[in-house]
Amino acid sequence: LLLFWALAFAAENLTLVCWRSPLWWWALEDTNQKVRFGFWLLRYICTFMLFVLGMKAPGLPHRPYMLLVNEEERDVENSQPLLTDGSRTTSTWKDFRRKLWLLVPYIWPKGNHLLQGLVLFCMTLMGLERAINVFVPIYYKNIVNELTVGAPWHTLAWTVCSYVGLKFLQGGGAGSTGFVSNLRTFLWVWVQQFTNRQVQVQLFAHLHGLSLRWHLGRRTGEVLRSVDRGTSSINNLLSYIVFSIVPTIADIIIGIVYFTSVFSAWFGLIIFVCMSLYLTLTIFITEWRTKYRRDMNTRDNEAKSRAVDSLLNFETVKYYNAESYEVNRFNDAIVKYQVREWKVSASLGLLNQTQNLVIGLGLLAGSLLCAYFVTENKLQVGDFVLFGTYIIQLYTPLNWFGTYYRMIQNSFVDMENMFELFHEEQEVKDAVNASELRLEAGRIEFENVHFSYTDGKEILQDISFSVMPGQTLALVGPSGSGKSTIIRLLFRFYDVRGGCIRIDGQDISQVKQASLRAHIGVVPQDTVLFNDTIANNIRYGRILATDEEVQEAARAADIHDRILSFPDGYNTQVGERGLKLSGGEKQRVAIARTILKGPHIILLDATSALDTETERNIQASLAKVCVHRTTIVVAHRLSTIVGADQILVLKDGHIVERGRHEELLQKGGVYAGMWLQQQAGDE
Repeated sequence: LLLFWALAFAAENLTLVCWRSPLWWWALEDTNQKVRFGFWLLRYICTFMLFVLGMKAPGLPHRPYMLLVNEEERDVENSQPLLTDGSRTTSTWKDFRRKLWLLVPYIWPKGNHLLQGLVLFCMTLMGLERAINVFVPIYYKNIVNELTVGAPWHTLAWTVCSYVGLKFLQGGGAGSTGFVSNLRTFLWVWVQQFTNRQVQVQLFAHLHGLSLRWHLGRRTGEVLRSVDRGTSSINNLLSYIVFSIVPTIADIIIGIVYFTSVFSAWFGLIIFVCMSLYLTLTIFITEWRTKYRRDMNTRDNEAKSRAVDSLLNFETVKYYNAESYEVNRFNDAIVKYQVREWKVSASLGLLNQTQNLVIGLGLLAGSLLCAYFVTENKLQVGDFVLFGTYIIQLYTPLNWFGTYYRMIQNSFVDMENMFELFHEEQEVKDAVNASELRLEAGRIEFENVHFSYTDGKEILQDISFSVMPGQTLALVGPSGSGKSTIIRLLFRFYDVRGGCIRIDGQDISQVKQASLRAHIGVVPQDTVLFNDTIANNIRYGRILATDEEVQEAARAADIHDRILSFPDGYNTQVGERGLKLSGGEKQRVAIARTILKGPHIILLDATSALDTETERNIQASLAKVCVHRTTIVVAHRLSTIVGADQILVLKDGHIVERGRHEELLQKGGVYAGMWLQQQAGDE
């Protein structure tokens, strides 16, 4: 309905094209013309008002644009409707402005005056192309007329040279690879590269700012696929809208005005009707087929995610002889994707045939009308040539308009997941006016801490303890009792649900995360290394460390001799996620990385994969490293924490026992039972 009133209002404005024409009724010479003018004025006002009301009407929620239009609804995965009870509705015009507003920062590179100058120059070249498209058919007409009437040679030669020169600038057709178009494309590449870099860097930084909870709940392959498609879609949207859609619309308007004013209003009407019908059918069919494209993208994500997940767990697949199972799963995912892909291709064929039919009918009607006027001596032969040339030239960008519109729709669909990533809220944020952590001694305090990963069961309940500077605190307990959670809370991967955590009397929720983590070193339970050399993996603890410092840290972690036994030594590649190293070697690399960082507080969450001799050597090394450093150890083997200053026994999120090793054995409680069980297992 909005499109209908928009076309009706545009049709009323065509009258203004012939304001000065003596063939029109603006002179108002008699009463009949005055009455007609009054009716036109009333009709013009009514269509304008209905058009404005349509623009102000509530916009229908449309899935491809949901993330781009709505800035308040974040839960896109659950497909919450935009128009809910009590929610604010937005008009179609506001929706359109919001979509375009997202692209403005990428069209105008902020802070880069060179690229801003390039943008302005490219826009100037685009305007020059529109003028060239008008003059090429006119000069072609002049050549035909001069040949017909037998014009002097020098006049004909000048006209031909002018035509060829304009054709060189234009290219083989409107919008094709002419000199001006090539120059604009070449210069715009720099703007595209800037845009692509900005989007990828901003999104990469945003992903690193999201919480551990979010990363644990996402598939890496799906995220990377969304980022790849989304960033390329930004450049596609800029190219299609700025240099395809806008010039095409401008060419259509120029063509309607030219033929209405120079030829006849019938020519302008034919072009207007054909353009309107073409655009209406293109938009309607494209909207209908968008659901197939979206479904195809979903299946594509699933297939790629399944492949990445299977390859990352290559070793597990081999353990269970599940190669055939994984191949069949991937094949099923590809088949489901290809079914959706066929629907997309079939609907595309239907759209192309519909567009060809409209173009053919419009060209037939216009050519017959022009031929009739030539036979009636109302137009010259050159005018027929001009019309044919101009209309084909006009239909060339119009023929691509459907493609541009489809690509824009596809790009918005491709950008759905990327904008969803941008709209993900950072769960753990620096407080307003957060200060730097002033580490003086390294005293750690947990005061009445409550925490749950969801709104359900609490993992930690009323946890309170203190670790004095330079002391070692050990956490023991069955799996799921909350030991690793305490480590993550102290590193502020999550915020507590109740109580507070202090370091040297400072609430860690009120200090900057970067300053907090700079003073804490962690050896996690699941050691994951980068697909890089051993030296660079150790150096990750302190990027600017020298080779000597890296090797010294490796010696402290008792892995230096083992590294030298490899053919490439410290330049040995560890493979994806460090799979080329054993579990014990990966943990020792992680320990060396933490030692190199030189933190004031050390958190240890894994030594269970080490053999007895290596464990004894590492414990001796850690004892030296932890001197004058506050240390919290998650113990898997109780023999490694015999010398701890304090031991906390956790069970079901509560501290059930606390004390030194000898004190807890004398109590004969939970810790003593665990000790006897491990001693019996070792024997």
